Amino acid sequence: MANIQVTLFPDRMIVHTDTTGFFSFPNLYSGTYQLEARQEGFTTAVRSVALENVDTLITLHVNTEGRRIDTVLVNGKVAAVDNLVRAESAAMPVKIITRREIELMGSRRLDEVMKEQTGVAVVNDIAGGSRAVGVQVQGFSSNYVMVLIDGQPMMGRNNGNFDLSRISVTNIERIEIIKGATSCLYGSDALGGAINIVTRHGALTPQAQASILYGSLNIVDATLEAETPFAHQRGSVVVSGNYYRTNGFNSDRQFLDNESTTFPPYENYSFQGRGRYRTSKSGTIGLTSRYAARQSTMFNSWSDNLRIEDRQEDQELSVAGSYDHVLSSTFRSMSRYYYTRFHTQLQAAWLQQNIVAGAESFGQQAHRIEQQFAYTPMQVLKFTGGIGAGLERMDEQSLDERRSLHTAFAFLQTEWKATDRLLSTLGIRYDYSNVYDGRLSPSFGLQYQLRPSLLLKAGVGAGFKAPDYKMRYQVFYNPAANYLVVGSDRVQEIIAAMDASGEISYRNTYMLNVLANNLKAEKSLSNNVGLSWSPSTKLQVDASVFYHRINDQINTVIVANGTSIASIFSYRNLPKAVNKGFEVSATYQASSRLQFSAGYQYLIAKDLAMLDSIRAGRYPYNQYNNAATGEYRESRPSDYWGIEDRSRHMLNLKALYSYQPWGLNLNVRANIRGRYPFQDINGNQFIDDADAFVPWHTLLNLTLEKSLLNRRLIIRVVGDNLLNFTNRNMLGQPGRVLLAGLSYRWMKD
Repeated sequence: MANIQVTLFPDRMIVHTDTTGFFSFPNLYSGTYQLEARQEGFTTAVRSVALENVDTLITLHVNTEGRRIDTVLVNGKVAAVDNLVRAESAAMPVKIITRREIELMGSRRLDEVMKEQTGVAVVNDIAGGSRAVGVQVQGFSSNYVMVLIDGQPMMGRNNGNFDLSRISVTNIERIEIIKGATSCLYGSDALGGAINIVTRHGALTPQAQASILYGSLNIVDATLEAETPFAHQRGSVVVSGNYYRTNGFNSDRQFLDNESTTFPPYENYSFQGRGRYRTSKSGTIGLTSRYAARQSTMFNSWSDNLRIEDRQEDQELSVAGSYDHVLSSTFRSMSRYYYTRFHTQLQAAWLQQNIVAGAESFGQQAHRIEQQFAYTPMQVLKFTGGIGAGLERMDEQSLDERRSLHTAFAFLQTEWKATDRLLSTLGIRYDYSNVYDGRLSPSFGLQYQLRPSLLLKAGVGAGFKAPDYKMRYQVFYNPAANYLVVGSDRVQEIIAAMDASGEISYRNTYMLNVLANNLKAEKSLSNNVGLSWSPSTKLQVDASVFYHRINDQINTVIVANGTSIASIFSYRNLPKAVNKGFEVSATYQASSRLQFSAGYQYLIAKDLAMLDSIRAGRYPYNQYNNAATGEYRESRPSDYWGIEDRSRHMLNLKALYSYQPWGLNLNVRANIRGRYPFQDINGNQFIDDADAFVPWHTLLNLTLEKSLLNRRLIIRVVGDNLLNFTNRNMLGQPGRVLLAGLSYRWMKD
């Protein structure tokens, strides 16, 4: 549309669109601006734009639908804030979840958001118990997926699993999911991918929001958010607080009484804030902080004389500071410091006997300093690099004499647009620490525009992960789940001592000899080729094939059974493992009110050394024993299903209906997951169809949203798992959950 008046705030610059609907504002300072598009006879549209580089020209479209101006589209990539490393620089596929998508899910915790994404599953680690609810990305377990907030890694894992239910989606601007090896961007622990949570930043006008949800399992989710600019828009502050509680639930009523819980009741408090201040035309200071605390209590009862209660308290604190300095139109510097601390305390007691069953206190903290730079010598070429170092300490002195991890790293990323159609990315990173050898992690990606509607993408990246202190040295007993986890460097010593005192009923001598004092760093190579097709403005289709090769992948394994302890676990390397498959996703805008989307993943995840052992007829891999059918014979390679917790088929379906005259949004989602193996039960050390599986299931979720008072008041009704599916091997999946609540936003006129 021509001659639309566009006003830029706070500068109050005014321009009008040309005959093609374009307009521009040149020579702007770094900061957050507000755009207002106005024309008599139309509804005024207001949008915000974050601008992070000076001397930048922004070009925008103003689209219309019917008789109202509704959308302002910004051409270009998401601006970097307090971090020059962008997820879009990864050679691997990147999925962005926006704040609005999260709102339309009605989600409360991060795990609920992630389980609805294509190629992503939320599972319980078989050795971690109910509190080890981790994420799985394209077959990589939670151990290999790094979780970051604003580009800084988070701490606090339970047997390698990062419990995503710890994180409220309050104050989240977007979530970036990178599928595949991203050690080139983030270092160790990103062997299989990364989840970067970007919090809200910037403010145009003082405003605040309060929201609450209440429903099944006595769930309460209450949030307060506020943001304001200051110093004539040169600075901004965004703060939020969240309180969440639940009564927990019992998904194993077959063996536990009604008072027991397989997922613990807990209360969670979290507070976070982010501030930015532009000290000059070229400099900006950023500060981010977060504090969270969680208290959980689990009660299990098998009989009147066998009742146990455990209490766990978690606390985490993180503070980050940055200084963004634009030295010229082509060179930008970012200095960053990060401190984080996580502490957990667990105590369990047998109630009938009034005896302490076990206690553990574990804490770790880390300091990290980093200097980044971005250099753009020409429009088609960009360099991003940096150097940094970190110091990590453990509270538990019994783990290792050194008890501290010193790291140093350097990285360089390049983006080169050789032609209008071809874009290449090349990255390399070197990591060094005092407990494992230095590691080089390269990556390479290509994007080629085959035609205006068809884009070819390809990438390859290397990753690595060193075993942590717990995997090597810790001895941890979970009395509620009645299992013991022993670090690989101490497993022979502990099992021998327990055997001498008559506490062992069965020991896997073969496996103990394989894994004792032999845990190695893991390495991976990820390959991905895909197509993005947009035949019309209504349809978007993405398809990709992936192949991840992992050497020395670390998995939990049962090494013994005790006379009183049910299972004893340790860790072992799988010499050669592979995750391979394909993903397809599509979004179709059927009308201005109705949108459909779907995503499907096919996955094969196997230990290749396991296949070699079966082919060679090695004991015990050469035995196939199906107790249900009575069949007993020699094993065949085709009997091998794959690695635990991996489904071959995963399908997500979504329908979003919006009726703006009534302010209604209806979002219906179905998450369908094929059956997957839980545990080997016939003793041949690999998964076959005679072992324990979680069956095919569908999780049907619904969110209904009604807005009032010009979208300042929103009423929500949320229904999760409407089909009420549960399984005793899915400890973290509740039955049907119904919630209702409202939110109100106040804005200064």
